[in-house]
Amino acid sequence: MTISMAGLPAFLLYFCLGLALIACFASIYLKFTAHDEIALIRGGNLSAAVALGGNIAGFSIPLEKAISQAASIADCVLWGLAAMLIQFAAYGVARWLIPDLSRKIEEDRLPSAAMLAVIAVISGTLAAASMTE
Repeated sequence: MTISMAGLPAFLLYFCLGLALIACFASIYLKFTAHDEIALIRGGNLSAAVALGGNIAGFSIPLEKAISQAASIADCVLWGLAAMLIQFAAYGVARWLIPDLSRKIEEDRLPSAAMLAVIAVISGTLAAASMTE
C-alpha cells in the first residue's frame, strides 16, 4: 500500500494547483466579458452556460497537458498562463467573428454561444497539442 500511494502528495498538489488555475481563469474570464454569465445562468440562460462551460473546457484541455508533462510547479503555472492567454485571444477572435456576441448571449441565442464554445475548445485542443516536452 505504501508504494502505490507514494505519488499521493504530488497528485494532491497538482490537483489543487489545477483547481486554482481554473478558478483564476474563470474569475478573469468573468470580468473580461461584457455580460454577467453567473446572473444569466442563475436566470436560466442556456447560452451563457454553454459559452462559459466551453471556455472553461477550452482552458482545461491544455491545462491537463501542462500538468501531465510539467517538470515543476513553476513550469506548470507558466504553461497554464500560456493556455489562459490563448483562451483570451480565442474569445477576442469570437467577438470579432460574431458581432454583438455579449448581447446575443444575454438574449439566449444558442448558436452564438455554441460557436464561442467551439472556438474555445478548438483553441484549447490546439494549445494542448502544441505543448511539447
